[in-house]
Amino acid sequence: LCPQGQLLARSWSSLFEGQVGAAPRGPIYSFNGRNILTDPLWPRQVAWHGSTPRGGHARRRDCQGWRSSGPGEGLAAPLGEDRLLAGQRHNCSEA
Repeated sequence: LCPQGQLLARSWSSLFEGQVGAAPRGPIYSFNGRNILTDPLWPRQVAWHGSTPRGGHARRRDCQGWRSSGPGEGLAAPLGEDRLLAGQRHNCSEA
């Protein structure tokens, strides 16, 4: 459960194994209470993770340990898809 009381996934493993209904369901709130799926301050609804599809560290795909906003690449998954660790490459300078 998230802090607002909504069920995000049926189990921890279902977030990563691509099971039916495994994708986090909205609303999903930022730490300051904004619904990131509808708030205009969140232009992209993706979960940045830098992990392989099996949950390991995707070397050179984590924006240098999330410290760089330069030309490197990080992996992110669109929220609302069936796999939280789906890896789509995004430039580290993206919002």
